[in-house]
Amino acid sequence: MKIAMLIISLILTLYSFRVILHGVHMFQQNGYKNKVHRKWIRENYLRCFTGALKSTPSKKPLVMTPRVVRLLITVVALFVIGCIINRFVGNGITLLVFVAVYCFILGPYLPIIGNVINSPVEKSISRGFITKAKKSLESMKDLTVIGITGSYGKTSVKFYLNTLLSAKFDVLATPESYNTPMGVVKTINTMLRPTHQIFLCEMGARNVGDIKELCDIVHPDHGIITSIGPQHLESFHTMENIISTKFELADALPKGGTIFLNDDNDYIRAHHEDYHVTSYAALGGEADYRAMGIETSRKGTCFTVEAPGGEREEIATKLIGAHNVANILGAIAVAHSMGISLKELKIPVRRLESVEHRLQLIDKGSITIIDDAYNSNPAGAKAALDTLAMFDKDQKILITPGMVELGKEEETLNQAFGGQAAAAADDIILVGQKQAVPIARGIREAGFPEEHLFILDSFNEAMDCAIRLPGTKHKVILLENDLPDVLL
Repeated sequence: MKIAMLIISLILTLYSFRVILHGVHMFQQNGYKNKVHRKWIRENYLRCFTGALKSTPSKKPLVMTPRVVRLLITVVALFVIGCIINRFVGNGITLLVFVAVYCFILGPYLPIIGNVINSPVEKSISRGFITKAKKSLESMKDLTVIGITGSYGKTSVKFYLNTLLSAKFDVLATPESYNTPMGVVKTINTMLRPTHQIFLCEMGARNVGDIKELCDIVHPDHGIITSIGPQHLESFHTMENIISTKFELADALPKGGTIFLNDDNDYIRAHHEDYHVTSYAALGGEADYRAMGIETSRKGTCFTVEAPGGEREEIATKLIGAHNVANILGAIAVAHSMGISLKELKIPVRRLESVEHRLQLIDKGSITIIDDAYNSNPAGAKAALDTLAMFDKDQKILITPGMVELGKEEETLNQAFGGQAAAAADDIILVGQKQAVPIARGIREAGFPEEHLFILDSFNEAMDCAIRLPGTKHKVILLENDLPDVLL
């Protein structure tokens, strides 16, 4: 009997470690936020245990950072301490009960418990890294720091601006989507050199005050707000909070600092009267920098840029999508304001490559993929569908799980997205039964043929389905918002 209980305890222990590893993985995807992860546990309690048994690879695998290692050591230490206590005051039955409690009751919450225990250490480590980064920036008196934020488009603008400014300056930009305080600090501490003249700092936000926190670290000289829209409403709660958070960048600029604003965006256009503004617009209006005569084809996009003072230049880019024109125009406005002429910018713009997963055009021979799989939002999704619709000579296929983190408006916005998709695509493949419901409702209300609508469980199934779809035309497949494991 005692041996049987020990064997059961051992099996439960091994399984509980799988539960912990899976939980830490989801905790990492939830940004190490206790409140966010608690909400995820409430909504996905069974997945805390079934996910530990998954053998399929994750879209975003667990990254074994030093923080993750410390977290795992802490939660394993809790188990070891419990076993030691049981050794002196318990028996085989109490050990079995302890292991069961550890696995099935505490298991899902152990990453949070470990994070709370480690909090003083993590805060101390973070303060040390932040102090070091601040000293590095303060030591470079001639360095120009440009903050870049927006509900969407900020990563694209950062990459475009990096390319354009590099024609004349030595530029450092935060890599990929490094837009959190520790991501920015890591960039400064590991990549900033004395020769750098410009630092492009992408600034992300999920809560009020996030942009101010970043500004307090890097102290930007100039800034650009690429867009404002209903994204991360679950944490922001209201559009007013989103607007005020994005404009924390403008509030942080020194006297003489310029905030570059996208005047195509209604929220931005209504809130820039109190700042030293340089505006840009690709959809008309009276902005300082304007894009006119926009023409798009499979080869890319052509348009004319008009700068302050009447300077004009025809621009060509390999990128597609009207909103990409606005992003490029924003980068042109900043680069031109820093002394690079429009004529000098023509070649760098022509060399611009699609940012990975952001309307990235991928030629696969018999099919073309438009990869727009990064963190979809209503405006970005509509722009992607408009881009898909331009391929009217091809078979247009949409693969999407829909949009998330839109708060109480999520169902309504996904239903509207379904109606827009019905007008743009020939075939629609929805991924995930839960997310598909409002989108499918919008698609059907738009009168879309039922035989061209598919609802599947995974992206692999969706891609196989898209490839097998009958048709003689060239297939263009739009991948819109590939959700991470915490949301599928």
